[in-house]
Amino acid sequence: MLERQEIQIFLVLADELHFGRTAERLRLTPGRVSQTIKKAERLIGAPLFERTSRHVRLTPLGARLADELRPHVKGIQDAFQRAVDTGRGVTGVLRVGFLGALAGQLLLKTVGVFAARHPDCEVHIHETQWHDTVSRLFDGDIDVQITDILFAAQPGLTPGPVLVAEPRLLAVPADHAFAGRDAVPVAALADHPVIQVPVDIPRKFQSDRTPSRTGDGLPVPQGPRATSFGEALALIAAGQGVFPVGEHAARFYPRPDIAYVPLHDAPPIQWGPIWLTTNTSGRVREFVRAATDAARAVHP
Repeated sequence: MLERQEIQIFLVLADELHFGRTAERLRLTPGRVSQTIKKAERLIGAPLFERTSRHVRLTPLGARLADELRPHVKGIQDAFQRAVDTGRGVTGVLRVGFLGALAGQLLLKTVGVFAARHPDCEVHIHETQWHDTVSRLFDGDIDVQITDILFAAQPGLTPGPVLVAEPRLLAVPADHAFAGRDAVPVAALADHPVIQVPVDIPRKFQSDRTPSRTGDGLPVPQGPRATSFGEALALIAAGQGVFPVGEHAARFYPRPDIAYVPLHDAPPIQWGPIWLTTNTSGRVREFVRAATDAARAVHP
């Protein structure tokens, strides 16, 4: 049988599909990771990974084993953490982040509920930007944050419940042909350059905000790339493109040089907490519970 750490090595490699990154995450040597996988394959009697000089892939057997192991390992971790939480209570420091004004409002309401329930836990608040929303979680600088839930669409991150789902608007220059319209369709993006987001953020977020094609298959022209939401607004005001935003932008970011027009056939933008899967501590779970309760009180 494999030891607990050996099972963890297998599961992390199943996520990373890279021996070096797996070793770095677990603070081991690549040789130790390789030895552990070879041991597991000897015990099972069949390969769990296909290895080439350029790629590491799970075999069908390895993929099935990973799928079957994950819920059991998570159950053990959760049970142990519940015991720790019961014994110690929720104490220490919780570092929470937020991306944008709506997330900031949700965060403040959540912190109020959390602090009332857990007065012995100190909460530190941080604002993040597009480019570091994910990296600050992986770096351990932030434990949990409220953001567009699509930022969790990558291995290693866990999305919590959706706290708010808001309609989508199109931010355009104030003198744009769309300004003043009651609504426009998503297909209208094919006729106007869309401001691009940083390349190092999750692809699912990129394709949601800056699609390459409309639902009808029409190509969407690319505008200049912005490094932050504030920069995107400046580019829009300068007439260099348009950009889909949440309904809250019209309230929190009103500008005389920008108009906000409803996108009547676009899906809503969903906001909620996200965190590093390996950092599902009692503090994080209690914060997520407080966030859910705070959002329900505002949007029953």
